[in-house]
Amino acid sequence: MVKLGGELDLYNAQQVRHALTNACADSPARVVVDLSEVEFIDSTALGVLIESRSRLGNRGAFLLAAPGLETRRALEISGLDRHFTVHESVSEALLAKV
Repeated sequence: MVKLGGELDLYNAQQVRHALTNACADSPARVVVDLSEVEFIDSTALGVLIESRSRLGNRGAFLLAAPGLETRRALEISGLDRHFTVHESVSEALLAKV
């Protein structure tokens, strides 16, 4: 599981990319990205999520969990809510069938 927080933007996208790359490195059955403490997410960070999901490919499930209102809005406006599996809570994502 990767827990992200604060503002996710151009300035810390490389750190987010590194954390997600490490989480996907061993091709786990699932990667859960906890978004509960994310206050803001820009298009650069959304791109990192897409890139990470693509990197994992069919080897495992890439699940987003507990997005707050602003993060959920960014996912909806960008249309990415239809391309990611989004769970209301981390526990729901961890228990989901993959």
